[in-house]
Amino acid sequence: MNKKFAKKFKKKVCQFCDAKLFYIDYKQTEILQRFINAFGKIQPSRITGNCAKHQRKLALAIKRARYLALLPFIGDRIRGNYDKTRA
Repeated sequence: MNKKFAKKFKKKVCQFCDAKLFYIDYKQTEILQRFINAFGKIQPSRITGNCAKHQRKLALAIKRARYLALLPFIGDRIRGNYDKTRA
């Protein structure tokens, strides 16, 4: 790839490292829903900017919340409750 046309990406900072959180609580669903897309899948760390350590803890918290029915396994888009104006 030519250096002249190479895009310069800004490194995303892990939100949990920035806030110095030690534990990601599975009961805080409003925080966990920011890391789930419209299909109900967990967003990858390259999109969210989480470090590997916190991405593993986040995935575990989301899976615990799903098991306890705090979060859905299937997203709004599949269930048909998706707002089509959002594209």
